[in-house]
Amino acid sequence: MTGVPASAAGGSGAKPVRGGKLGTAAVNQASLWNIANILTMVRLLLVPGFVLLLFHNGGYDPAWRSFAWAAFAVAMITDLFDGHLARTYNLVTDFGKIADPIADKAIMGAALVSLSVLGDLPWWITGVIIARELGITLMRFWVIRHAVIPASRGGKLKTLAQGTAAGMYVLALTGPLATLRFWVMMVAVVLTVVTGLDYVRQALVLRRRGLAAERAAAEARAADTAEALRAVAGSPVGAGPAGAVTDVRGGGTDARSGPADVRGAAEARGAAEAER
Repeated sequence: MTGVPASAAGGSGAKPVRGGKLGTAAVNQASLWNIANILTMVRLLLVPGFVLLLFHNGGYDPAWRSFAWAAFAVAMITDLFDGHLARTYNLVTDFGKIADPIADKAIMGAALVSLSVLGDLPWWITGVIIARELGITLMRFWVIRHAVIPASRGGKLKTLAQGTAAGMYVLALTGPLATLRFWVMMVAVVLTVVTGLDYVRQALVLRRRGLAAERAAAEARAADTAEALRAVAGSPVGAGPAGAVTDVRGGGTDARSGPADVRGAAEARGAAEAER
């Protein structure tokens, strides 16, 4: 496919751009039905298909396990491309943000649990990996108000190791390859634990920084409010003409009048006495 249909891009009739790249119109009008989300949906649909193929004919038929491996491989490959396409061509949607991590964990979890059910993979390995993935997901939500935990190189390497090891276990391997897949899985487990601990450290640091920033902002707001109140308390209640202070309680002018008012009152009394 060399372009995205107008309906998929959210347009109203623009033709797909040829030449191997998505057109600007498709990029700027990303909708639910864009190529990145379609790949994510395909990966979700491959999960039950993979499980059915793996367990077909008792789960130990080499041919059907090869078909299951093909479905698993396609799912893992789509995981490499959907996120890249979404970020590169501005196809990020709310659906993709939610569905992509669900699809990632669904295909890997289905593979690990199925292999453990068949007796090919120890349950403790499945438990460690699934517990780590679920725990890190919950931790991301725990700190998302303060910051987003970025994906690390170790995390990407962990995903590659998990996918490679699980794929090797799906295949009916024997001899040296069966031994090799065990050690590849051990590497995946170590990376799973190490990167999980690193994510925990990052989450705690980000949360502390976020809480400190919130406290600093609250203290700054409190200081501004206190300063404003002091400014209001230090100013006169009101000012009458020529500097006289208005008596709020009586509604008239206070006896503490300015010099001009005193002179005016004296002149008025002098004029009255002269007339008498």
